[in-house]
Formats: sequence, structure tokens, C-alpha cells
Amino acid sequence: MNMLEKIKETAAYLSSKTNFKPEVGIILGTGLGGLVNEIKALEVIPYDEIPHFPVSTVEGHSGKLIFGELGGKNVVAMQGRFHFYEGYSLQQVTFPVRVMKLLGIQRLFVSNASGGVNPDFEVGEIMILNDHINLFPGNPLIGPNLDELGPRFPDMSVAYDREMIQLALTIAEERSIRIAVGCYAGLTGPTLETPAEYGYVRAIGADAVGMSTVPEVIVARHMNIPCFAISIITDLGVPGKIQQVTHQDVVEVASRQEPKMTFIMKELIARS
Repeated sequence: MNMLEKIKETAAYLSSKTNFKPEVGIILGTGLGGLVNEIKALEVIPYDEIPHFPVSTVEGHSGKLIFGELGGKNVVAMQGRFHFYEGYSLQQVTFPVRVMKLLGIQRLFVSNASGGVNPDFEVGEIMILNDHINLFPGNPLIGPNLDELGPRFPDMSVAYDREMIQLALTIAEERSIRIAVGCYAGLTGPTLETPAEYGYVRAIGADAVGMSTVPEVIVARHMNIPCFAISIITDLGVPGKIQQVTHQDVVEVASRQEPKMTFIMKELIARS
């Protein structure tokens, strides 16, 4: 069975289980599953029940697909995402985005936790992505192109939707939420970066670095889905501010700042 057949089979299975047409897709990152509590859930399906779906193996990623209502919109939310470092291919990591497109989503909202390399950032900073740098060893679009879903050479000049970024900034200002806008570099992990790697990421133009988001956004843009992504800076890769960090530290910082990020996302979904 080829990739397109698997995508269609999975979408057909989910459609038969839910009879629900989502307008918005949401992918929730490490320690950022709380937005789920705001969703009026109509159907919750564990990943291990979904044909061809990978299964999340990371603490802080619970592994459920949630169909429901948020901000007056029909949404499908991934509570727990997949990462390249778990041993999945980039095609497997992004498989759910393909499925969400076939289910009917018109916009994609993504959250993540990341390390800040911009010296102006503080731990707990909230950053809206306006661009990214792909430092993964490959691209999820390598291989035969799925012409039915998008072009062979998709344009990436506007990876993150400018109107949604502007609206998110307005929403943050209304609530006096401090927010930054910047470029995210996507690396494989699972190691956190060395000081020299943080320096390299900063030197090539990034403000933050993480282990997700870039593959999903590439695939979404291939299918012409507008994307919005937001990151919580959970640690700093800035000279003089680098400290040893555990996964638990990342989850704790993300959880503390999550209510602000959740408010921005919920309002943005409602207004866009």
C-alpha cells in the first residue's frame, strides 16, 4: 500500500468513527496539552486504534486525537505529536497532517517548547514563529510527489501566515501578554544542544531551536494549508545563561506559561 492509499484509508476510518468535519487542525507540543481542556470534545480516539498512525513514545505527549469545538470552530487536535528522534521517518512524523487535510482542515495551529538563542529572551518567553530553518537530515517531501495533495516544488516564502501572526499580536496586546516574533530552527534531538551548537543556530539567523514543527509545516504548506505556530522558550542557549536542563524542567516551564499561550490560540482560532 502506498502513502496516499494509507492516508486515504486512515481518513476514511476516522470519518466513519466521527461523522465530524473539522475546519482547524491543532498539534500540541511538550507540556502544552492543556488547550485540550478548552475543547468541547465530541470524540477522542487513542492513536493506537488508528490505522497507520504512529504511537507517541514521549513523556508529556499523551497520544490521542480529539475531535470537538473550540472558539466556535470544529477542530481536530493531536494531544501528543511524533518526532524524528523517536525513530520515525519524516513521512511518518507528518502523516497526521496529511490525514487532517483529507478530513477537511483549512488552517493548522502548532505549539512547541524550544530553547531560546536570542539574547533578549527570558525563560518562559512566548515566541510566534515567522520563519524556520530546516536542519533535519532530509525533508518530508523527498520521494515521489503526491500530486493529488500538492506541487513537486512548493513555495516556502510564507511558511507562517502573516495575517494570523498580526492577529495573534493584537490579541496578546489586548491582554498585555509579552510576546516575541522570531525564527525557529528545527533539529533532530533528542540531545539538547551544546553551547557551540546554540552559537551556530544563532549565527545562521534563528531565535529559538527545537525538535519538531518544521516537518509538519513543510507538509501543510505543500497542501496549501495556512499555518500558525507558537513556542514557549523553556531554556536558554545564550552564552552565560546556559544551564543543565532536564525534560522535566522543560515540561514545568511550558506548563507555567501555557495559560497565556492557550488564551492566544483559543482567541486566534475564534477570530480567524
